Amino acid sequence: MKKNILLLSMFLGVVCACTRTTNQTNVPQYDTVTVVDNLVIDENSVPIFPKKAALTTDTARRFSIELPKRCRVDWNNQNVASVVPNEEISMIRLETGDQFPELKVSDYDFKDVSVRSGLEKLLSGTDISVVEDAHMYEKISGSIESGTLADAVNLMTKMGRVYYSYDSARAEIKLSHRGKWMIKMPRDENIIMALLDAMHGADIRNLLVNWNDKTIVMEGNYQTEREVQKIISDIASKKHVLAWDIDVYRVYPKTDNPIIWMNLLPAFGEKNVRMSIPGVVGRALVVGPEINTKTLQEFLATQANVVLISQGRFSIPDGWQSRFDIGQCGKEERLETDLMIGATGKYGDFGGYDKIDAKIVLRTTSGELTSFNIPSTLGDNYVIVGIPTHSFVTTPETLISPFAELVVFMSPRVITISDATAKNDVPLSGDALREYLNN
Repeated sequence: MKKNILLLSMFLGVVCACTRTTNQTNVPQYDTVTVVDNLVIDENSVPIFPKKAALTTDTARRFSIELPKRCRVDWNNQNVASVVPNEEISMIRLETGDQFPELKVSDYDFKDVSVRSGLEKLLSGTDISVVEDAHMYEKISGSIESGTLADAVNLMTKMGRVYYSYDSARAEIKLSHRGKWMIKMPRDENIIMALLDAMHGADIRNLLVNWNDKTIVMEGNYQTEREVQKIISDIASKKHVLAWDIDVYRVYPKTDNPIIWMNLLPAFGEKNVRMSIPGVVGRALVVGPEINTKTLQEFLATQANVVLISQGRFSIPDGWQSRFDIGQCGKEERLETDLMIGATGKYGDFGGYDKIDAKIVLRTTSGELTSFNIPSTLGDNYVIVGIPTHSFVTTPETLISPFAELVVFMSPRVITISDATAKNDVPLSGDALREYLNN
């Protein structure tokens, strides 16, 4: 009996040993185990991510054909003045539909009626109906002595500030508060930029730009059309377009001391610092061409580390306003991404001198930070200094030195729009060009 018990014990021990061995070979061995949100992650795991909403990815949202044209400055080949031929800018309304039938209109009067009511009365006796996508409140009054149906519809819809499209298959005129247009632009990119920047300055954003055939497609209401027509008309009547090339730096002093800007005077000479203009925050210096991006960085390098955080250019028609968004052309996400540089300006007689009379505004979404009224001569540059980097810090504490500051270098340019039939063989630099522009 004892012998049987002993054999049974040995048998059970072998079975248990086999069981342990089998279990050990089936269980994977991990060197490291990472737990993320109660999920075990290892080299054999398949990553599991939370479902994201159907939103445009950040890199796709930032894609823009315009940015390489806007966010790059060739400082080695910069013309502070240039001449481009005058080219027509035309605005064509799209989606007007089919041609109207050849119907004549004569001796038709309408008074204090809606566009729809006026057209329905005009079209009574025909099979053409009138529909509208929303109620048209505008009342119109007038008379048509003679003309075609197309002329009458054009007149009445313009008076009512609405748009039409005609569907001949349905014999239906559709009225809408919104229209669609194509703008044929000139070939020169500076003029195109001025047109786009003027539209952006007027808060017109829904623009589809085809850089190959130089056209813009846009939608809007009657007010949008008036704004764009005014911009086009104004550009066509201008002799000049103003442009600015910009570098934006963040400057970190090498010591626990601020940048000593007075050292500019012995470094470059008093004749190369023309004006000093204080603002609510910061100061704008008008400097000669000897102080440029290269020499300014060399001067700053003696006292600080200089980081280029944004670069670009923008254009405006003479007398208009536009803006340059730091973040749009930023090298990376930075504190100053929210900053916008706005500009208005004119070129011409300024108390007997030919000047660029500009107002430069630095603004964030929180409001205006500072502004400067700057009259300058063609060939001069602006250096805006003394804007603390801490102006953009939103946290109670930061690792950034209290003496770090934003420095903006701006180089204004004048683009003269000449008659297309005139000879443009004038030298584009030096005193000869300045004399040409003055005349």
